[in-house]
Amino acid sequence: MKVFKFGGASVKDAEGIKNVASIIGKHKGERLLIVVSAMGKITNKLEELTTAYLTQREDLHQIFEAVKQYHFGILNELFTDANHPVFNDIVNTFVEIDWLIEEEPNDAPDYIYDQIVSIGELVSSKILAAYLNTLQPNVNWVDARNFIHTDNTYREGLVNWEKTNAEIEHNLKPLLMQYIGVTQGFIGSTSENFTTTLGRDGSDYSAAIFSACLSAESLTIWKDVPGVLNADPKWFDETERIPQLSYHDAIELAYYGATVIHPKTIKPIQNKNIPLYVRSFLQPDAEGTDISELKNYLPVPSFIFKVNQVLLSIFPKDFSFIIEENLSDIFSLFHNHRIKINTMLNSAISFSISFDYDEKKLESLMADLSAGYKVKYNTGVELVTIRYYNQKTIDRVTLNKNVLLEVKSRHTCQIVMRDKKETT
Repeated sequence: MKVFKFGGASVKDAEGIKNVASIIGKHKGERLLIVVSAMGKITNKLEELTTAYLTQREDLHQIFEAVKQYHFGILNELFTDANHPVFNDIVNTFVEIDWLIEEEPNDAPDYIYDQIVSIGELVSSKILAAYLNTLQPNVNWVDARNFIHTDNTYREGLVNWEKTNAEIEHNLKPLLMQYIGVTQGFIGSTSENFTTTLGRDGSDYSAAIFSACLSAESLTIWKDVPGVLNADPKWFDETERIPQLSYHDAIELAYYGATVIHPKTIKPIQNKNIPLYVRSFLQPDAEGTDISELKNYLPVPSFIFKVNQVLLSIFPKDFSFIIEENLSDIFSLFHNHRIKINTMLNSAISFSISFDYDEKKLESLMADLSAGYKVKYNTGVELVTIRYYNQKTIDRVTLNKNVLLEVKSRHTCQIVMRDKKETT
């Protein structure tokens, strides 16, 4: 059994769907589960639709109509028969949003988010399954919500591993002995059968959950890059593909923000010693990156940039030491406001943290922190993480920068900085 995961970029248009089909066609006779994301940038559009609904904006129906037309444009290119059942199937799937937005919002925003945004994966997977069925008859659409079970934490559901594993083992595995399965990333369901999502960009994590519970031979994530690179091409003109990567380094890179792998992806497959292959859907026969239980270090330093960061420093109002009690209180506040800490540094009388900028979360966090602490912060800063750093690599990224914070461990250096011209 192999699991393939295709992201939004691979299915952004009709040609993309055809390309995915050709990749799958090269594996005839193999047992496959295909996990697919929403098409193109549809998740962003559905997030915009959610915001428009929650705030009752006038362009609510225009946004929804654009989402529908995007998908029907792809359908019309893929299926010459306008009476093909997939057209009605997609119409009925979108009706779930129609019903929701007819009424004013009364439910919790995170619950509403999951009910709307999850439609992207449902629609993309139905279109892909229907198209694959025109090429080979042994394809079956699978609803991930019947198998991935979570708690009621909407927008970031926590997986009930015992129930999920039992459902996949007893009900999905026998199905995959007869059919190629096409299912969704990113989504699950609660014990009351309400749809949840697993966190932004969580489709890789879904694929890892399915892989672990199926004890898959391998997981392949198909990307628009030639594998895991040592830096984002947006920031570096010269990058190198890393042919082989250990689970350990993959987890480190993902944790620090490497976008090619979702942070939660590695652990489930590491537990089962399932290799992860990162391949390019643009060059499906190229080598890519193999991630497994290696012991060797990365062959080159790796750079991860995160922009639009906040650097926040917290001080006791009475100039006492930052002690365990303070840290417990601070971490609880960050947890309550669902803010992920990207780096931190503790000194005798201060605690500094960087995290992704979100205006509303920052305002509410500041209000709570200011009740017990003196707080200062900078916005518009950037964080670079260097895995297997040396002084040359540090000098390279800090050229013409003011360093505001630097944290080093044996193999990793994190630097919060800003352009010198922006500093007064």
